Amino acid sequence: MNWQELSALLVLASAMSFTPGPNTTLSTALAANRGLRHALPFVFAVPLGWSALLLVCALGLGALLLAAPLLAWAVKLIGVLYLLWLAWKLSQTRQLGEANDANLRVGFWQGVALQFVNIKAWMLALAIVSGWIAGHADPAQRLMVVVPVMMAYAFASNLLYALAGSLLRNWLTGPAGTGRRLKWFNRSMALVLVVTALWMLTL
Repeated sequence: MNWQELSALLVLASAMSFTPGPNTTLSTALAANRGLRHALPFVFAVPLGWSALLLVCALGLGALLLAAPLLAWAVKLIGVLYLLWLAWKLSQTRQLGEANDANLRVGFWQGVALQFVNIKAWMLALAIVSGWIAGHADPAQRLMVVVPVMMAYAFASNLLYALAGSLLRNWLTGPAGTGRRLKWFNRSMALVLVVTALWMLTL
């Protein structure tokens, strides 16, 4: 892989990783509601799940998704419904104590699984495989470059958003711990998830 290809990959990774999406929104919301420690399993799950998805696409299984429209729609529908469910749970969380119960829990394996029902993640993985790996003489070596780069960007972006959420935690409780700010923050994050879910339907 020459420096031009690597530079293009870094630009793509920056644009896709640090712009708001379902992963970064959940990282922020989890840290704001439950604290950074509780958000870290999800933060670690995103790069692992996405890298596994990239490997699946590199092995050629991603082409099956493109070749079977019903399968693509099934993946898309599951992802959309899951995001809408998370948005509903988030919009109903108005106090920090509620978030510490079963009301808002997205664990490590849920974070990994979320990558496989995120049609945006599939499209990105397929674009990277077709642009940087498939059809080249050294696909295995290219994969050994691409996977760590994408894992690092996925981890860094979600950790950054989680840190921002944790820094907002005390402020969001509001005066005398009323939780009004937290309520509207969670509703805003839920709206982002709803918009993302609706956008995924157009892909």
